[in-house]
Amino acid sequence: MEEDYRASSYDYDELFVKSLSLFSISQNHLLLLLLLLLCIVLLLFLAFLVFFYNFLEIHFLADLLTAFRGDSVSLTYNPSSQLYKSVASKCRILHGRFLPTPWLSSPHLQTAFLSLVAKSPHVTYKRHMFYATDGGTIALDWLMSSDVKGAPCTNDATRENDKTPILIVIPGLTSDSGSAYVKHLVDKMAKHGWNVVVSNHRGLGGISITSDCFYNAGWTEDVRKVIDHIHCQYPEAPLYAVGTSIGANILVKYLGEDGVNCLLVGAAAVCSPWDLLICDRYINRRLVQKLYDKVLTVGLQGYAQLHESILSRLTDWDGVKKSRSVRDFDNYATRILGKFETVDAYYRRSSCVNFVGNVSVPLLCISAMDDPVCTREAIPWDECRANENIILAVTQHGGHLAYYEGISADSMWWVRAVDEFFDVLQSSPLSNRRKKVEGPSLSIPPESSIDQGPYVNVLEDGMVTAVGNSQEDFIAEDECNEDVDHIRKDEDAILHEERSDLLTERTHSKVDLNQPLDQNLNDLGVPARRGMDQLLRLSRNSIWLLAYIAIVTTWPLVGSALLPFLKKRFKSILPSALRRR
Repeated sequence: MEEDYRASSYDYDELFVKSLSLFSISQNHLLLLLLLLLCIVLLLFLAFLVFFYNFLEIHFLADLLTAFRGDSVSLTYNPSSQLYKSVASKCRILHGRFLPTPWLSSPHLQTAFLSLVAKSPHVTYKRHMFYATDGGTIALDWLMSSDVKGAPCTNDATRENDKTPILIVIPGLTSDSGSAYVKHLVDKMAKHGWNVVVSNHRGLGGISITSDCFYNAGWTEDVRKVIDHIHCQYPEAPLYAVGTSIGANILVKYLGEDGVNCLLVGAAAVCSPWDLLICDRYINRRLVQKLYDKVLTVGLQGYAQLHESILSRLTDWDGVKKSRSVRDFDNYATRILGKFETVDAYYRRSSCVNFVGNVSVPLLCISAMDDPVCTREAIPWDECRANENIILAVTQHGGHLAYYEGISADSMWWVRAVDEFFDVLQSSPLSNRRKKVEGPSLSIPPESSIDQGPYVNVLEDGMVTAVGNSQEDFIAEDECNEDVDHIRKDEDAILHEERSDLLTERTHSKVDLNQPLDQNLNDLGVPARRGMDQLLRLSRNSIWLLAYIAIVTTWPLVGSALLPFLKKRFKSILPSALRRR
């Protein structure tokens, strides 16, 4: 029994040892499996980081490799540009480097931070209501330099003799005076002694739509009338303007439309779309751009819902509510309100790139190569280089209207660049060029061709404006009628002078002054007709000569047979060698 018991216990012990050995083997397998799973998770996480890094276009590692020196600003300008020599060459910021905030090393992070998180300076506006002749209402939010702490002290002056420079701000799509980037600009300029006014688009800034006219990317009439109004109120103050995003497109288009008649001394366009058709294609190209498209569409639909009582009557309201893109919204609302045939027609006619060549005032254009909304593909490099009045500053990074810099992201680079540019321009001789061109008779510029464009019901002259909060007196555009009369007298004098020159021409040309003018003009055209006849005669001879050459080279026998006949006909035009032959 004892032996059996010992044998059985031995068997149990051996069995136990074997089981332990089996357990250790399975545990090793389990550890290996866990390690394998951990490696897979790490690889997936690494792949996600790489995808996230590229998807958000993060450039932190590139900045790290360059020791956070930033990238230089690329300047494009005409080599003979007096604007560059007198102004831009003295702007330290434009010739420096831009380094984005390290923890915002991405155009999407920059843009999202601007829209969702960014803090802005505290600004208290004084609102003046501007009433257009079509019944529309525009809110003008003023921040005077005298109301800002830290601004230089200025002498008291009335509106008529106040020479403090005025900056007019034109916000972007669905933006107003309460937007963070607008407050940064307004606060910066006011602290440097400028009076600043934000011209809110119709229906924005807490103002209701009071007419059937709405703003769009190419509607410049509101900007034109607001500038005329401010110029009448402050005739001695130099006027400047800054447009951002869609506001930049409107501003540049206005500058090109008015040309030399523009009342501004200088302007700046920040993150302009330039070509709306190209930007429309771009914003629907990639997934990340489609996200921006969706966000902008939601903003437009929110704007439309605020004014549903009017828009539901004038637009395809069901289409507006179902819009999934900016293009859809423009098709169901903007195109109809602006009386455009198609969305592409609206984009083509409203793009400011078509008006860049006619800009006649100093203009600083700022764009970012990584702008996620306004693509770099639309930047008109050659057009800007050809115009001596334009300085194009392009940075590698910055996002859309963000350009945050510094560890705490409390500063915007483009705001500092615009402030410096205007400060140098204001103290340069170019700031006086506007006064010389303008003269005393151009307080109200001539009627613009924009009146033939969209919103044709806004064609009346004489705009009545009023001040809201301060209860100031109504100021009408009729105050400048004397200047208009003066312009008409100048035009009559010019016409009389041109007619005198024409009569003098007719005298020296030995034209009978007693004959009607139309008959004399026909007589003056006789030499031209005689010259045309000679050209036609030479052309006929050339045709015969070409026919001879073809015959000689193709059929030598026929050409030799016809040689005596052709010699007689072309004796005056054939080469001398052929005549001797």
